[in-house]
This record gives sequence, C-alpha cells and structure tokens, in this order.
Amino acid sequence: MTSNLAIIERLRSDILSGELAPGQRLVEFSLCDRYECGRVAVRDALATLEAEGLVERATNRGATVRTITMEEVIEVTEARAALESLIAGHAANNVNDDEATELRSVISDMRAAVAASDATRYSELNSVLHQRIREISRHAIGAHLVANLRNRARHHQFRLAQKPGRAVASVEQHAAIVEAIANRDGAGATAAMETHLSSAVEALRDWNDGDLD
Repeated sequence: MTSNLAIIERLRSDILSGELAPGQRLVEFSLCDRYECGRVAVRDALATLEAEGLVERATNRGATVRTITMEEVIEVTEARAALESLIAGHAANNVNDDEATELRSVISDMRAAVAASDATRYSELNSVLHQRIREISRHAIGAHLVANLRNRARHHQFRLAQKPGRAVASVEQHAAIVEAIANRDGAGATAAMETHLSSAVEALRDWNDGDLD
C-alpha cells in the first residue's frame, strides 16, 4: 500500500501540473482507483491540500480543485516579495562556492531557454532557481511558507512566464539576484529579489484577467 505522504505528493503534483484542472471535482473513490490506495489516505490528502489552499471542500458538494482568482494571485506574489527578499538575503550570507556556481549555471540555462523561446523550460528553471535559493538560505520557516504560497499561484505563474517579453525581462532580474547572492551581498540580494517580485506584481496587474483564464 502506498504511504499517505506519497498520496499527498502525487495529488499535489497532479494539481500543480494542471492534470487535475481548477474547478474539477475530486471524487474519493475515483482518487482511490487513481492512486491505488484506501479512502483514509485520500481523505488525508484532501485535508492536507485544503490547508495548503489547493483543494476546496463544501458540505454536500465534496471536494474540487480550488480556482485561484487574479486578486489572490497578486496578494500571494506581494507576500512572496516580503518573504523571498528575506530569504535571498539569508542565501547571500550562507552560500558556498559550489552553490554559487550552481546558481550561475541555472541562469545560463534560463538564458538559453529564453533564446530558444521555450517558455515551458524557462518556467521549470524559474522554479528550480527559487527552490535552490530557498534551500541555500537555510531559513526553514521562510522556505516552507514560500513553497506553500508558490503552489497556490503556480498555474498563473506558469502563464505569466509565457507572456510575450516577460521572460526576457525576468531572466535579467534573476541574474541580478544570483550575482548578489554569489558575491555574498545580502542587502543587494534582498533588493534584487524585491525588484523582481514587484515587477511580477505589476505584470499581473497590467495583464487582463481574461487573458489568464
């Protein structure tokens, strides 16, 4: 029997990837078949992901994949700006030479994705870079909170990365963050992350809500 934790991770992955779409009903017996597990494991997964903001449950209606409004995406990104700026500063204070080299390598890959107009690859690398910065920061509470926030708005973040011209600007903002971290410049890393996520907030505000649905 698959562990409850594994079921949670698989359901989360299916929601974040879009395989289970916003608004889609999550029927317990169907999920049991899908993940080859019992109803207790499914109910545990639904409760966990409801707490994370990915699932919505209502009396007499059951569970559905939660639909995130544009207003909530903007608020999430504003909250991320505060937390990730803190995390970037900690990353600059804790980074070692191998980690700095790794971050610069990710930036090189991101630039290659931009040059190839590969928005999907760019979005994947974007997630990798932010995750590694969180890990390098050694700030466990901040990293946990940011991971939860990013999950809530991941679908819209992926669409934002596909907006024409967005990746070109974004990659240089990421490069500035990485250079500050690699140079152990905590204040610079904090400011660069704040600039990047403030730019993302403005891009979301400027983008017509209908274009993202």
